[in-house]
Amino acid sequence: MSCVLVVAPHPDDETLGCGGAILRHIARGDEVHWCIVTGMHEEAGYSADQTSARAAAIHDVAAHYGFAETHALGFATAELDRLPRSELVSAMAGVISQVAPQRVYLLHPADSHSDHRVTFEAAAARTKWFRQTSVREVLAYETLSETGFGIDPSTQAFRPNVYIDISDHLEAKMAALSFYHEEFAPHPFPRSADGVRAQATLRGGESGCLAAEAFMLLRALER
Repeated sequence: MSCVLVVAPHPDDETLGCGGAILRHIARGDEVHWCIVTGMHEEAGYSADQTSARAAAIHDVAAHYGFAETHALGFATAELDRLPRSELVSAMAGVISQVAPQRVYLLHPADSHSDHRVTFEAAAARTKWFRQTSVREVLAYETLSETGFGIDPSTQAFRPNVYIDISDHLEAKMAALSFYHEEFAPHPFPRSADGVRAQATLRGGESGCLAAEAFMLLRALER
């Protein structure tokens, strides 16, 4: 059994990018932790109904997967680039030190959302081997509706070099996404059930299975 940490800037990133991998880890007996970096707050303009619905979705998603623990940092959504970087790095350090994961999943930073880039930088800073000796692998995942809109030519595009077969877990991934129904709309909206299935089929075709998720291996140590 290994310990895995999935870092999600927002709830739904984890399922869009690596929901199948999460399910596969848990099916194999791994301990999987979920770190949610941002949260909805009424003082930021969200209604009580919105914050209540989001809390219910997080609860239902966590129960669906069977996470060992959910770590909610609670930073304001779409405001991470205004925070002192040390504050976010310190929060990430606390989670990574507590969990002591062997594998960490981070969202790839080259997309259109500033929260994604800032989260990646803060979390990556705490996966250096001399800061957290437990970490053996760091992988970046893609997120439908964001990674594909990373059109800045000065950044490195998402180029997968690791694929995980999720053929046996695609339907359970789709079930997890149903808890985020307010974030989805029919195709061709960027976040749609059709889009998720199409992406899984595409990545499966690239790697030789019915359905897959794609990742970039950023660091690995074999012993």
